[in-house]
Amino acid sequence: MVETSWASSEGVRRSMVANRGRDTGPELAVRRILHAKGLRYRVDFAPLGGRRRADIVFTRQRIAIFIDGCFWHGCPDHYTAPVRNGEFWADKVRSNMTRDTETTASISAAGWAVLRFWEHESAPDICDRIVESVERHSPARRPS
Repeated sequence: MVETSWASSEGVRRSMVANRGRDTGPELAVRRILHAKGLRYRVDFAPLGGRRRADIVFTRQRIAIFIDGCFWHGCPDHYTAPVRNGEFWADKVRSNMTRDTETTASISAAGWAVLRFWEHESAPDICDRIVESVERHSPARRPS
């Protein structure tokens, strides 16, 4: 029995397997700027335990940050469905989007702030929004 692959070719398979789950270019760019600003954070951390992990987490401020890839998370501006194995990829991206919504809801319900960004957004702009949120949620700034 010949097993059919989800990949349309060996080159596509190699490319997809090489995609990183963490330490992507956009994540590293944001983390470098945040670190240079003196902020410290957890990387690839599950704010509620379990399997749902955020890309960057500020535990004291209870902020979970996700930098979503345009293809894998269905960016409304940049996602284009592949022609080959289109149904497989549409289902995969749809399930990722559903999981993202559920993750955001569960983390928010636990009292955390959730920030989601697309990989195509400017790293300095992302960092400005993160810094603003960290300052707003810092324990020292909360009223007693």
